[in-house]
Amino acid sequence: METIYALSTAAGRAGIAVLRLSGPHARPALEALTGGKASVPREAMLVRFRDPETQAPLDRGLAIFFPAPASFTGEDVVELHIHGGRAVVAAMLRALGQLPGLRAAKPGEFTRRAFENGKLDLTEVEGLADLIDAETEAQRAQALRQMEGALGQLYEGWRARLMRALAYAEAEIDFPDEEVPGDLIARLGPEIAALESEIGVHLDDGRRGERLRDGVEVAIVGPPNAGKSSLLNRLAGRDAAIVSDEAGTTRDVLEVRLDIGGVPVTLADTAGLREAAGAIEQEGVRRALARAEAADLRIVMVAPGAAGIGDGFALARPDDLRVLNKVDLGAAVPAGVIGISALTGQGIDALEAALAARVGSAYEAREHPVITRARHREGLGDCAASLARAGAALKAGRDAELVAEDLRLAARALGRLTGRVDVEDLLDVIFRDFCIGK
Repeated sequence: METIYALSTAAGRAGIAVLRLSGPHARPALEALTGGKASVPREAMLVRFRDPETQAPLDRGLAIFFPAPASFTGEDVVELHIHGGRAVVAAMLRALGQLPGLRAAKPGEFTRRAFENGKLDLTEVEGLADLIDAETEAQRAQALRQMEGALGQLYEGWRARLMRALAYAEAEIDFPDEEVPGDLIARLGPEIAALESEIGVHLDDGRRGERLRDGVEVAIVGPPNAGKSSLLNRLAGRDAAIVSDEAGTTRDVLEVRLDIGGVPVTLADTAGLREAAGAIEQEGVRRALARAEAADLRIVMVAPGAAGIGDGFALARPDDLRVLNKVDLGAAVPAGVIGISALTGQGIDALEAALAARVGSAYEAREHPVITRARHREGLGDCAASLARAGAALKAGRDAELVAEDLRLAARALGRLTGRVDVEDLLDVIFRDFCIGK
């Protein structure tokens, strides 16, 4: 087994940088860099690092040795905490590259070794990746629960129950003439139904976990000159969109990324909805309608003079936020509508509060684990389908072999989610987006 090394902190000038090593040569490498100084397990040592060949001093910092198997990867691991200057980091990496048995790590290789050594299951690996990428508080909370095993424990619990049910079915097959207690296969009906129901409830979550992980799509739609671009700039806190009195200024969908109530939101400004004056604006209107249809939440915005207020809200759906702009001009605000002035900021706090309440209640991280990736949903769907077939076969009085085979397929689908079975084809996909050093 080769020993790998990498910079685990972000590249660039910093106060501190951390280098990580994992593998059988990690401890000898530490001793080579410190002149043979003994490494006490799990204790930070203040040491002087030297070039192994010339003994020239490289830096002064901390070294920590984590002996296998009590480490992140399950192998011998060394962490070197050094000063974060580019020259220091480059010198230390160059010194490590000169040592026998060491090579630079590939992206995600430390975490892949942790998985292969049983330190993490695949759902925990994915939770770690999401935690590294988390931009908002709700994303952090969801990813941390998954990294700590909440999702994997749920799936493994279902799999354990399936394996018990499968054992009953196989006992009926293997010992048909033996005196086994009762009709084992008949006992499976309630358990199969219960598992199918629990997995169905888990699947019927409105894709909350995936939306929180990927971000909620909010589209601002309405007629030209309603102030949609001005509202986007106001909510973004910067001039992200061009604002003009000329109708049809926005020709394409413009996006900004926001944190609203701890939930990541992609806010999209769309072209004004009207009969387009030319081919380019026509395409803009088409894209606006498509984006409005696909959005998780819409802000339907009108303004006095842009269109009749009632006409402007004609395209609103029941769950849309209805906004009347330019209330600083004295327009009356109808019931159920939020009045704002994108120019002066009047009413923006109320709109932001309404957005946060709507987004937060629908997509905030929940205490129970939720589905966060398409592969989870696909695997659970396969499992549920196999359970449905097993239940139908049981009710129809078919052979125990058919019931057992469907239970075996259901358990296999759950096993793939945590990485217990048949996942070699998935590993490169899962680990390729990790940063080097993790």
